[in-house]
Formats: sequence, structure tokens, C-alpha cells
Amino acid sequence: MDIVYRAAAVYFFLWFITRVIGKRELGSMTAFELVLLVTMGDLIQQGTTQEDFSVTGAMLAVGTFACLMVLFSWVSFRFPRTRAVLEGMPVVIVQDGRVREDVLSYERLDHNELFEALREQGIDDVTKVRVGVLEPDGKYSFFTQEDHQPAPDTSVS
Repeated sequence: MDIVYRAAAVYFFLWFITRVIGKRELGSMTAFELVLLVTMGDLIQQGTTQEDFSVTGAMLAVGTFACLMVLFSWVSFRFPRTRAVLEGMPVVIVQDGRVREDVLSYERLDHNELFEALREQGIDDVTKVRVGVLEPDGKYSFFTQEDHQPAPDTSVS
């Protein structure tokens, strides 16, 4: 039962760390950060199972993580008000062609990262963006002026 308690403690610690790290870092990892992530996994395993190298210990730890993930998902679904805390909220970083500097600063983004995301989606000018959103998973969504054009009137008089 000690493994279950350790796994739960590590799960909550990892959840907290990912919320503190922020969207930007989770959405764009360098090769070095990926190596650190793998190393963290090994350190977590050692701290969770201690000296228990059994299959049962590993299954208990992974099962505890899985149960807590399902629990968080269910709580987020059942109680929508918890979603902002558990999963994060999207934030508007570009509005009506203007970069929201306060949000960029809060999310620890610089203009180069924003412009790179714009280029990746084929947008060459930020002034063409009606709304730009940084999603909770670190990805960007951009809606341009062209996306919001009214449909042409095809009715025949």
C-alpha cells in the first residue's frame, strides 16, 4: 500500500509542476528538455517504488497514476468550474491584429515564438489575425479576418 501512497504523492506533485511550468514550455520542447523528461521518469520511478523492482510494484504505481488521471478527468467533466484549475484555460494573445503584451509577458512568451507560430499556420502578418489563442496544451489557434467573411448571397431574385 506504500507504493499507492507514494504514487499518489508523485502524481499530485507532477500535476502541480506541469501547471506551474506553463503552456509555452509544454507545447514546445527542445531535445534537451525531452532527455530531461525521460530522466525525470526514471527518478520518479525510483522515488515511487523505492527498492521494489517487482512487476506488482510497477503495476500498482502505474495503476494509481491511471486512476488519478481518470478521476481528474471525471471531476473536470462533472464539475466544469474545476476545469480552469485542473486543465488550464485558453488565453487570447492576439486580438484584432494587436498583440496583447500583458498576456505575452504573463505566459512568458516572446514575439519570436508568436511570429513563428503565425508562420507555421501560413499567416505572414499579425494584423490579419482577428483572434489568436494560446491553448491549454501549448498549441496556438489563429482566426484571421478571412475566416470571418460573411457567406456570399447566392439567392436568386
